[in-house]
Amino acid sequence: MHQSFVITLLGKDRPGLVESVASSVRENEGNWLESQMCSLGGQFAGIVHVSIPESKLQNWEDGLETLRQSGLQILLAEDQPDSELAALKTAVFEIVGQDRPGIIRSISAQLARHEVNVIKLSSECSSAPWSGEPLFRAQAEVQIPETCQIENLRSDLEKIAADLMIDISFI
Repeated sequence: MHQSFVITLLGKDRPGLVESVASSVRENEGNWLESQMCSLGGQFAGIVHVSIPESKLQNWEDGLETLRQSGLQILLAEDQPDSELAALKTAVFEIVGQDRPGIIRSISAQLARHEVNVIKLSSECSSAPWSGEPLFRAQAEVQIPETCQIENLRSDLEKIAADLMIDISFI
């Protein structure tokens, strides 16, 4: 029998960091199910979903302690799938516009008002191709409840887009 966990990792970025985590999973006959990882501001951040045989749990947790002693912060949470969330409709949208404070706050406030759950969000700032001005880009994957009036959500997001002079497009 296996147990599933979600591990959150944070530490100074360095070569071999992902390999050390992957090795601890593999050495304990675990399975790496899914992950999201990146380096931001010189820090490594990752979220990993793993499955570990119950007979290997103590050995695996001891290995995680060794990784902690090397400077990696690790949070461990037992997997608790939510079947209600899995049944919801999903949508993906992109945001593009001149960078300014408050874009994510404004968008996320409307999503919360409509009880829309953010599953995945990635964003970046870069230089616009011709002007060199800061360009903000984000992509969000969301789960929409049956009670949400999609046209009202879309209208509210379009109002924010007009106020902030950004483009929001559903993919």
